[in-house]
Amino acid sequence: MLMEKPPEKPVLRQLLEASSVGIHLVISTFMGLALGYWLDRFFDTSPWLTLLCLLLGIAGGFLELLRIAGKSK
Repeated sequence: MLMEKPPEKPVLRQLLEASSVGIHLVISTFMGLALGYWLDRFFDTSPWLTLLCLLLGIAGGFLELLRIAGKSK
């Protein structure tokens, strides 16, 4: 039995998905940094929560990158 190939996405849609990767990386990193900075100011724990949330934001951005890359195959 022959398997049919799934229909390919239009080129414009592929380009839009690829361009969103950079936006996701920047936004998640910035949100982690901002949240950590705010928590450090609130709890007076500088710089530990800023660093922790920044690393979590970066990790979240890369997870989103992997999710988008796996979806585009």
